[in-house]
Amino acid sequence: MKCQNCGNEIEEGHLICEVCGNEIQIVPDFEPELENSITEALSTLAALQEEEAKEEQTTAKEPEPAAAKGHVRKEIEPVEADDEYDEEEEKQISMRSRQVGVLIAFGIMLFIGLLFWVFYSYHVQTVSYQVDKAKEYAARGDYRQAIVFLDNAYEKDDTQAQILFLKADYFYLMSDNESALQALKQIIDMEIYPYEDVEEAYDKMIAIYTKEERYEEINDLLLTCKEDAIVNMFQSYMAKEPEFSYVEGDYAEVIPLKLSSNTSGTIYYTTDGSVPNENSRIYTAPLFLENGDHTISALFINDYGIRSEVVSKFYHINLEVPGAPEVELYSGIYTQPMMISVNEQAGCSTFYTTDDSQPTKDSVPYSGPIPMPLGTTNFKFVNVSEDGIYSDVTMRTYTLRLRNTITTDEAVQKLIARLVETHYLLNESGKVELQSGTFSYQFSSVLQIGDDTYFTINEYYDDGTGLMSRTDKVFLIQVYTGAAARLGYDENGEFAAVPI
Repeated sequence: MKCQNCGNEIEEGHLICEVCGNEIQIVPDFEPELENSITEALSTLAALQEEEAKEEQTTAKEPEPAAAKGHVRKEIEPVEADDEYDEEEEKQISMRSRQVGVLIAFGIMLFIGLLFWVFYSYHVQTVSYQVDKAKEYAARGDYRQAIVFLDNAYEKDDTQAQILFLKADYFYLMSDNESALQALKQIIDMEIYPYEDVEEAYDKMIAIYTKEERYEEINDLLLTCKEDAIVNMFQSYMAKEPEFSYVEGDYAEVIPLKLSSNTSGTIYYTTDGSVPNENSRIYTAPLFLENGDHTISALFINDYGIRSEVVSKFYHINLEVPGAPEVELYSGIYTQPMMISVNEQAGCSTFYTTDDSQPTKDSVPYSGPIPMPLGTTNFKFVNVSEDGIYSDVTMRTYTLRLRNTITTDEAVQKLIARLVETHYLLNESGKVELQSGTFSYQFSSVLQIGDDTYFTINEYYDDGTGLMSRTDKVFLIQVYTGAAARLGYDENGEFAAVPI
């Protein structure tokens, strides 16, 4: 077959000219049986026509019988002439009948052939025929010609996603991944195919992108997907913006802001409004936003290196700041022990330090009046609200000087001697009966009970491993006389000295 456009010889079964690209129109041939029947009918008709022509020619050439010379011509008998005429007419009628029969037979065969040609023409133009031909060429390895048949099929019926899947498969087998992706994307974009076909199209596209490590394009593809089930199925490839546990705005409390991502990866963030990157702080725990203004910006990068868009949110935290602690005792020099009391504030806890460090909620909690220590001591107090808001710090400096008293070391030795004397201890090393460990004693503070002033001494137990633990006993030594007692409580719940 030759191309009608350029005359190039077309290989059998090809529909497109490889020289000029002209599409070849398929015109089916007659079946051999039909062609033979028509040829035979035409030959029979021609033979009958030739025989009729010869008979007519023979009849026309026969001369009339001449009258004998010298003889009188005889008249033809009327009856004999009529007989000849009837016989000739019968021949003509028979000939016409045969001609009509041949024409009818030829017409019938021609009609049957036309029906067959129409049916065959319709068959080769059907979608199923085109798809079958495509599979036939694909089986031979001629994927390009197979795709030509698939294009013809898709022009006739674009509701069959299977045509596009076959087309994508053939392009993939030809290593033309871009064309394969376009065919699959067509299934997604048409929005006329069942969910199962759309899911399969996404699956095949992502498989191609993954093989080529084109993860950014997977992310872009899924970000435009309208099917949540498909997005969830492949969300490990996505890098959505980090989600904030609180919407931006004004708050009257400290908020523990949490950042989360849709899949595994790393969240980077900044708190000064700058754009985060891989060198920014990594989110690992909630961000506690306290009083003031905060701009939090976050970026998510998943395990495939895909980066999300940067998201920023602004928070204004307006909290009621608690008042500073009110300490009843003013700073100064004291010659007798005093109790340091703080007026507690509702909804707050008070904490203090004596080592010049700033007090926090991790410092010593204030739970009641504090005995004034000997010497000079700097106290710092702070109130912390339930929302974690700190007040201003209240500072006090106290100097306690006691005259004509025994020393604190002497007080500890007098206590040990008294405990040995009463058989509480076996010896001054702190040994006791039925226990392998030892007791030791340390000065704590000065305490005023009634009209007497005492050194308070705490007791500690060493189990032999070097680990010291404080017991629940507090002993007293009168600062002037050295008399030993144990700290107790009277019927009113006030401190009392119990002699030992």
